[in-house]
Amino acid sequence: MSRHTPITAVVTGASSGIGLAVARAFLRRGDRVVGNGRDQARLEAAARTLDAGERFVPVAGDIADPATSARIFDVAESRFGRVEVLVNNAGIFRSKAITEYTDADLDALIDTNLRGFVHATKRAAQHMTAHGGGHVVNVTASIALQPLANVPAALPILIKGGLHAATKALALELAPKKILVSAVAPGIVDTPLYAPEMHDFLRTLQPLGRIASADEIAEAVLHLASATFTTGVVLPVDGGMSAGRW
Repeated sequence: MSRHTPITAVVTGASSGIGLAVARAFLRRGDRVVGNGRDQARLEAAARTLDAGERFVPVAGDIADPATSARIFDVAESRFGRVEVLVNNAGIFRSKAITEYTDADLDALIDTNLRGFVHATKRAAQHMTAHGGGHVVNVTASIALQPLANVPAALPILIKGGLHAATKALALELAPKKILVSAVAPGIVDTPLYAPEMHDFLRTLQPLGRIASADEIAEAVLHLASATFTTGVVLPVDGGMSAGRW
């Protein structure tokens, strides 16, 4: 069995939920992580739970601000030399009827789910091109592969579905630069996003009849971040939710 060579990963939305699980998975493998989150206190609390010493570097800031992505990669370069993986995990989800979405909802979804993706990916592409390649793994949403009538979410689906298309487009665009781009599309995951009293209903949305753990999503992210000949794929990790009608 070959020995793993440590790499550096940038993980956005690393303060909790899937992002925190992804950061932990890389660290357990012996890698280094530069983790971003909007709130400094929450990010520092996450760093304490990870207990990885200097292998985890928190960089707080709003990922919708291009200055945040610039700072993340500047810190990563100064501390570790290069970044091999970007995990675009930061995102929010708001389920409402289309008539109930406000301008504030739209702005928030665009800022975090779209602007954050664009700024971080642009910076990663520049960095990875200069350093001979890398991986970008986008965390999207299974509901954008197959919408559900009882979960109205047109605006998040609009953006996450666009990220599915962008994943394929970027895989083609960046392949000559040896940058692989793929996505993980989670279904319902046990994170602070969902209150415990919602879990009984949420279990019914996935054919396997349960909610995924954040570690199960992180496992899929690590798989794609380690792939050598897989790019342009959107991998559902949703207990069969997007497989068809059930």
